[in-house]
Amino acid sequence: MNENKKIELLAPAGTPEKLEIAVHYGADAVYLAGKDFSLRNFSANFSREEMQAARRLTREKGVQMYVAVNIYSRNSEAQAIADYLRSLEAIEPDALIVADPAIFLQARKLLPRVPLHVSTQANTTNTGTARFWRDLGAARINAARELTLPEIGQMAAQSGIDVEAFVHGAMCIAYSGRCLLSGYMKKRESNRGMCCQPCRFHYTLMEQTRPGQFFPLAEDPRGSYVFNSRDLCMIEHLPAMIDAGICSLKIEGRMKSIHYLAGVVKVYREAIDAWYRDPDAYRVRERWLAELSAISHRGYCTGFYFGDPDQTAANLDDVIHPGYTFVAKVLDKTPDGGVRVLVKNKILSGDAVDLLCPDGPTREDTIQRIVDPHGLTQSQAQPGSTVILYLGRPPEPLDLIRRREPQAPAEPS
Repeated sequence: MNENKKIELLAPAGTPEKLEIAVHYGADAVYLAGKDFSLRNFSANFSREEMQAARRLTREKGVQMYVAVNIYSRNSEAQAIADYLRSLEAIEPDALIVADPAIFLQARKLLPRVPLHVSTQANTTNTGTARFWRDLGAARINAARELTLPEIGQMAAQSGIDVEAFVHGAMCIAYSGRCLLSGYMKKRESNRGMCCQPCRFHYTLMEQTRPGQFFPLAEDPRGSYVFNSRDLCMIEHLPAMIDAGICSLKIEGRMKSIHYLAGVVKVYREAIDAWYRDPDAYRVRERWLAELSAISHRGYCTGFYFGDPDQTAANLDDVIHPGYTFVAKVLDKTPDGGVRVLVKNKILSGDAVDLLCPDGPTREDTIQRIVDPHGLTQSQAQPGSTVILYLGRPPEPLDLIRRREPQAPAEPS
C-alpha cells in the first residue's frame, strides 16, 4: 500500500437509489452487484442498464465502483458466470470482488484488465495466504473478520498486497460469514446469496416431556437471541486502523436503508477527513456518536479487532430502535424556495424535523407547508407520494429529512 495515499471509504450500494446516497454523502468507492452471483441476492441489485448508469455516475463523481461476484459457484453455473463476466467488460468496473477460486480464474482470463479484490468470504487469515492471492494476480484482499488489528497490520506490512477491512455494520455469527443455518432451516443457502438470517430469529427452549411448552433462554419476554451478534462500530478507533496500514474501510449493509447509509457514510467521511487534516488534534466528536446511535442497530462493539471476548458476545436485547423516523428524501428544489420530496413516512404540517446534510451537524427545521402535485396545500403527506415542502431553509437534492420521535417515559425501577 502507498502510505501517502488517503484511506478509502467504501460504501454499500444495494440499489441505484442507495448508490446516489452513498456518493452524495461522501463515499470514495461503492460496491454493488448484478441480479445474480453475489451474496445479497435478495437486495434489488442492478440490472445491466442500471449498472451502466451507475458506471456513468461514479465516473462523473470520481468514485470507484466495485462489482461483487462473490458466491461459491456450482458446476452447472460455470457457463452462466462466464457469460456474466463477459458482459461486465463493457461496464469497465474498477474491480471485481470474488471469493471462489474458480470465479477468480475465470475473471483473470476473461477480464484481464479489471483488478480483482478477494472477498472476506475467502477468509484470508494470514500473510502467506495474502501473498498467495497476490501471486495469483489479486490487487486487494478483505481481511477475515476474525483477525485482530495487529494481525491485520502485520499482513498489510508484509504481504505486498492492499488490505481492506470492515469498519462498521452487522457481523455474521458464522466463520467469515460462511453460515449453514439458513440452508439447513429454510433451504436458502447463505453462501449463495440467499441468507434468511436465522441468527436474528427468536429462540426458546422446550423440554422433551413437556411438548408445546416453550421457555425463554434469557429474561426477555420477546425471546432469546443466542446467535445475535452486535454490530461493528470502529468510529472511536479510526487512527488505529489507519496506522495499521489498511487501504480501505468497508461499511457493511447493501440491504440496509438509505437512512442508515447516509448517516454512517457521513460520519466516517467527516472522521477520516478530520484525521487527515490534523492527526495530532484528532478527536471523536460527540455528534458522530450521536448520529450512529440514531441509526437502527443491535448494539455496538469492536468485534475481534482488540482480542476482547466481551466484544463478540451475543446481544440478547435484539434490535435497538432509535428515536427518529426517516420521513423524506429531497428530489430537487423549486423556484419559489420549496423542495420536492419523496415521502417515506407520514409527514404532518408543523412537524419539527432534522435535515441530514453531507457537511456539518444535523440541522433542525420545521415543515411550514405541504403542497401536493396539483398545487393544493395539505395538512399531511402519505408514504410513497411526491410533494413540495416549505421549510425555514431548504435542503439540497438527496439530503434526507427525519423526525425526532418523543421518547417513552422510563419504567420505574
